[in-house]
Amino acid sequence: MKFYVIQTIMGILGSVGFAVLFGILDRKLIGIALGGGAGWAVYLLCTANGQSMFVGLFVASLFIAAFSEVLARVLKAPVILLLVPMLIPEIPGGDLYYAMYDLVQRHFTDFGNSANKVLMEAGAIALGIILASYISKFILNIQLHLVRKT
Repeated sequence: MKFYVIQTIMGILGSVGFAVLFGILDRKLIGIALGGGAGWAVYLLCTANGQSMFVGLFVASLFIAAFSEVLARVLKAPVILLLVPMLIPEIPGGDLYYAMYDLVQRHFTDFGNSANKVLMEAGAIALGIILASYISKFILNIQLHLVRKT
């Protein structure tokens, strides 16, 4: 349990750190902290329950992107401004490091395996973002259609 709490706190700190680095210093920081920490907690929950890393990244990025869409409407801010810092904990930095290390060391077979894993992880994150964005746009179009009818 302690491990998951520490991991979630690190997710919060990573998201807030990048938000500050990007110059976000207002009330958006609270939402970014919540989204980054909750997104990492969703990932941990998925992987702790036997799901693969790819499923965990997909579900976590779907959650983060949906949370960013809602928070952007509430705070009247661009979605991308909130989404990017929240996704920082999901980035497969270790796997990317090992892929580049294998390339530099000329271990091409290991590089191929590592690079494939990184691309699949990045694809899972991208699919989660795309799906949440599509659902958000779909809901907004329905709302606009209903408003025009009345």
